[in-house]
Amino acid sequence: MCRYIIIFLGIVFGSTVFTRPKTIRQYKLIPLWSWGTIICCQDWSLLKENFLNCILLLPAGALLPAIVNHKVKWYQALLVGIAISATIEFCQLIFMRGLFEWDDMIHNGLGCMVGCLLANLQINGDEEV
Repeated sequence: MCRYIIIFLGIVFGSTVFTRPKTIRQYKLIPLWSWGTIICCQDWSLLKENFLNCILLLPAGALLPAIVNHKVKWYQALLVGIAISATIEFCQLIFMRGLFEWDDMIHNGLGCMVGCLLANLQINGDEEV
């Protein structure tokens, strides 16, 4: 099971850091800035980006209970997702391969948490059988 998460994270890092063209160092340091823009300016492309960031780490969260062989608490999955996302964001900042922003870390963490909660539901379903 561990190899699946490694392969998955390799694909995620490849698509979010290493396949992007080099640009200038970019960052947004205001948490949840994207939601303000979505609400004020009806920027639906940002809403789509936020949704895609939520589902980016959903598979990682779904794999967590299988990797540790027991249920994972929601806040643990959230922290794992934020940690993975922070690594991605800092790589983007250091290698100048994208926009460093807190919003991505928040949304990726939430997606990881949702994936874990869904996997935990499956574990509950298996225990009842």
